[in-house]
Amino acid sequence: MIELRRLTKHYGNIVAVAGLDLEIKKGEIFALLGPNGAGKTTTIRMLTMLTRPTGGMALINGYDVTRDLDKVKKEIGVVPQHMNLDQELTARENLELHGRLHKIPAPERRKRTEELLNYVELQDRAGELVSRFSGGMKRRLMIARALMHSPQILFLDEPTVGLDPQTRRKIWDLIRRMNGEGMTVLLTTHYIEEAEVLCHRVGIMDKGKLIAIGTPGELKQKVGEVVVESFGGRDTGYKFFAGREDALAYARHLEGDVLIRESNLEDVFIELTGHKVGD
Repeated sequence: MIELRRLTKHYGNIVAVAGLDLEIKKGEIFALLGPNGAGKTTTIRMLTMLTRPTGGMALINGYDVTRDLDKVKKEIGVVPQHMNLDQELTARENLELHGRLHKIPAPERRKRTEELLNYVELQDRAGELVSRFSGGMKRRLMIARALMHSPQILFLDEPTVGLDPQTRRKIWDLIRRMNGEGMTVLLTTHYIEEAEVLCHRVGIMDKGKLIAIGTPGELKQKVGEVVVESFGGRDTGYKFFAGREDALAYARHLEGDVLIRESNLEDVFIELTGHKVGD
């Protein structure tokens, strides 16, 4: 569905994306995980034709993002990180405008608008100005807008940034529902939990490179599925083990307080890159 071969982007002497090789299959929810500046958003911008690659190749359902622009546009829906709805239009008018831009015939456009308003649970607020909406409502409307032309692939750049936990989980439910209906989803995030609970596979990016890829479980196995945290020194110590028995045996010889827990994707990221995802 999505195929990248040595995809590269330079901004002068700065290498934002460095030779990315990646294949995402139809029906996957795939996350690019990494800190700010890792190259996640630049990758999305190249795949959505907002930025032209410096080198390499990117195919969307077999279409080249640098040559088959009109065909790629039909295949993808895009929800950017920053809100870009028309604040002075209603929710229904925002969708109507987007449908016109995609040259969807009027009867189909009206039908699709009402279907999507119902789908994202905004039908009761369809006639209100978007400027009165909460952050979560705006995000759901942006998702509805991206689905207006029935794309096969949805790109979500930091889909829950700035949202409260309850609203974030509503967005997660919406993503799961879309995926259950056959949508392929590529999202970027620096929220560890989001990648861990939503995604079939995760790619960890750092300094423009893809440094690890796999299911959340596979990635945790890379460093060890059990962590011993020790608090006896000035800094917290972390030691990884394949199983709990080895972790317990190690912990018995430590002084001070000790915590034994399951590892998570943040542990994987720190072990592989040397810094936290939020850095």
